[in-house]
Amino acid sequence: MILESLAFKNGGNIPRKYGYKNGNLSVPLKISKVPEETKSLVLIMDDPDAIGAVGKVWVHWVLWNISPNTQEIIENSIPLNSIEGKTDFNEIGYGGPAPPDKEHTYIFKLYALDTELNLKQGSTKVDVEKSMKNRIIAETKLEGKYAP
Repeated sequence: MILESLAFKNGGNIPRKYGYKNGNLSVPLKISKVPEETKSLVLIMDDPDAIGAVGKVWVHWVLWNISPNTQEIIENSIPLNSIEGKTDFNEIGYGGPAPPDKEHTYIFKLYALDTELNLKQGSTKVDVEKSMKNRIIAETKLEGKYAP
């Protein structure tokens, strides 16, 4: 399974307009090579570098029940029938990069599941991770850097 962005290369810099304070547009993503037996996809974007600044991994986007046929998540949108969870900004939906101190690396993790998740909009990353336990067929990630 492959996760890419048309806006930046893996390990590259995420453009300013995707930052929380600079437009907060969700990043365009391209998905390919999803396993045939996949029933749904989950996307989690977080910032492990935030541990140094705020004492925890900061959650920026949680999106689940993405159709396994999805090949692209268009900038500033979510796929039809997918559901968004709550971020650590205490908001539902995408919350772009917002490093409080220095350049941080943001990780977009994509999971292929053998089921759909029975969770309501606004559920948290913890809820999603619990629900997908023992249901993951494949996973991949994309990393991008962003500086204040």
